[in-house]
Amino acid sequence: MSRKSPFHVDVFQDWDANRGYPKSQIVMLSFRVANRQHRPDRMTVRYRIAATLYKIWSEWLLGIELPPSTRVGARLRLRHGVGLVVNPHTLIGADVMLRHGVTLGNRHHESDCPRIEDGVEIGAMAIVIGPVRVGAGARIGAGAIVVDDIPDGMSVVGAKGRLLLRQEQPNAE
Repeated sequence: MSRKSPFHVDVFQDWDANRGYPKSQIVMLSFRVANRQHRPDRMTVRYRIAATLYKIWSEWLLGIELPPSTRVGARLRLRHGVGLVVNPHTLIGADVMLRHGVTLGNRHHESDCPRIEDGVEIGAMAIVIGPVRVGAGARIGAGAIVVDDIPDGMSVVGAKGRLLLRQEQPNAE
């Protein structure tokens, strides 16, 4: 994970990383403003105002759930973004790309969330849940379901299915 950089640097880098995607540029700008006001030890009035405006804009109007308390590295790229859901305890490194419909969340406890390292790309409708580490430079294909760690530079595709007990079929009469 990269170190935290100054606010204005993150804003300009996010803006450049999302060039050609004005919706993503505005979402990341408003995310950085709300995120900058977040203090885990106290909820200030400025944070509540910034977070509320950001949530109305990103969640209610655009369908992008990237909580302002989430720790996100520089140059996060959002491609389309609609349907994106991120648990606030997820850690996201620098130079990460998230496409529409991605879910990054917990499995059992609110804090058992993924750690997405630098340079990761996650395809549309992919799901990464639980306390997994997605290594630097990894790629997750569209629709993949990830519940185990992914080493640096590896690619993952497909859904991880498992067999369940067959259920009795009711008699059709």
